[in-house]
Amino acid sequence: MTEATLRRTLEHLERLVAFDTRNPPRAIAGDAGLFAYLRDMLQGTGLRCDTVDLGDGCVYLLAVRGAPQVLFNVHVDTVPADPGWTADPHRLRVEDDRAIGLGACDIKGAAACLLSVLETTQGPAAVLFSSDEEAGSSRCVREFLARSDLSAQTADMSSGTSHPPLRSVVVAEPTRCRAVLEHRGIGTATALFTGTGGHASAARALRDSAVHEAVRWASLALARAGESEADAAAGPLRGLRLNLGAVEGGLKANMIASAATVRFGVRPPPELPPEFALAELYALAPDPARVRFTPGFLAPPLPAGGPARLADARAAASALAARLGLPPGDPVDFWTEAALFSAAGRDVLVYGPGSIDQAHTAGEYVPLADLVEAATRYRAILS
Repeated sequence: MTEATLRRTLEHLERLVAFDTRNPPRAIAGDAGLFAYLRDMLQGTGLRCDTVDLGDGCVYLLAVRGAPQVLFNVHVDTVPADPGWTADPHRLRVEDDRAIGLGACDIKGAAACLLSVLETTQGPAAVLFSSDEEAGSSRCVREFLARSDLSAQTADMSSGTSHPPLRSVVVAEPTRCRAVLEHRGIGTATALFTGTGGHASAARALRDSAVHEAVRWASLALARAGESEADAAAGPLRGLRLNLGAVEGGLKANMIASAATVRFGVRPPPELPPEFALAELYALAPDPARVRFTPGFLAPPLPAGGPARLADARAAASALAARLGLPPGDPVDFWTEAALFSAAGRDVLVYGPGSIDQAHTAGEYVPLADLVEAATRYRAILS
């Protein structure tokens, strides 16, 4: 069974990787490509499929069979291919003990495991496939939750307005096949710095360049994040995670830059709301009059709800892992949409094949052994 499961999982993974679902450019449609493949395959195994296209590349497909107790969630979009790829990122390669391809780890490997198990089981099942996790909007999950009511006893999928109210959720991100119950929140923002253009030979270039002002702020922000590393020694999820994802500005070396932009993200400890962490970074601006900060994606940690709910949510997630037979893992620094399910009152955990160390990298891969183990665990739950 193991060899057959792996073979079929790799067949699905090859097809999934071949579909270009990079986000951006957010050119994902609900009536073609990967979603058409999912729909055809799932309907052939007796699952009822409801596809919702929210526009702007935000599509989700809910597949349900019978009266399930657990919802699996997996996103099918990927980040753009890193420039370091030396082979076609959309062509799956199996080398030694790993499957290599864009999204193989994050998280088409988990999707392939679910597909191979769904077509060889007949038990109740519910899987939510979404397409905008990497876009930093999570419209799909938010809309799904808005259409799901935990207080409802039944829901008619054919109406297109409501979905079955499932309380328990497994979000299939890469966790090395361990059940993750806690992770950081996230906040992103854009900083637009202004300057006074002119010839670069002027002494005022040091003061007036927007690029220089951006670098001065960035240096202070990085120093602040570096100082927080001392907190990290106190335990998991301590300290501040900061990334300057894109820095743009200026035109030429002999021109003083009149504008510069920094797009950045922060992942604070669970007790610090992302908007507060961003505010602390905003306050580091050398000259507040020369910068405008615009917040982007904000989302809570896992579990969500603050200290008052932490103990109960942690206990519920731990009980869910035990009930599903999933081995427990440590808290992680990366964010997942499990936090949104938690904020909506679901009992939720994160479990999937692969390591976050491989996500978003050139030569991204998922170990074959992880695919086998994840598929085996999924099969036990769905059976």
